[in-house]
Amino acid sequence: MTTSSLRETLSRFATGVIVLSVGGDNIHGMTANAFSSVSLEPPKVLCCVSHSAVMHKSIISAQHFGISVLGAEQEHLARHFADKNRPLGHEQFSGFDWTPGPVTRSPLMKGALAWLECELAEYHDSGDHSIFIGDVVNASSSAGTAGLLFFNGEFQPISSITE
Repeated sequence: MTTSSLRETLSRFATGVIVLSVGGDNIHGMTANAFSSVSLEPPKVLCCVSHSAVMHKSIISAQHFGISVLGAEQEHLARHFADKNRPLGHEQFSGFDWTPGPVTRSPLMKGALAWLECELAEYHDSGDHSIFIGDVVNASSSAGTAGLLFFNGEFQPISSITE
């Protein structure tokens, strides 16, 4: 099996899109779709980050992270925080509406569907990524109903279906 065939196969799995962020001295954000709930009691989530990503060192250093679950109208945020040529530090958030999380001070993007703040509980190396497990210390959601998905290599909007 090749990396390209695996990428093609996994592109058939629709995922939500988040901006993963870290506040403090090493403020940073990145787009991710490897995110999942782990446990409701106690509340835990996970995200996977490449060893080569700036975010990898940022999470280990800060020991916390924030998550903004992007809405259908926020594809521009997903593209910006996925761009490896964007500026780093505070400048990467310039021109975007965000607020520091009340617990971790991680940037949380305004207009998102939901926000979580996590304290790093543990992490595990697996292949070329680490699986970061966070204890959820704050969570909230908006009234938005249209989400942003990543499917077949493209961003796709999805709305709640009501009868």
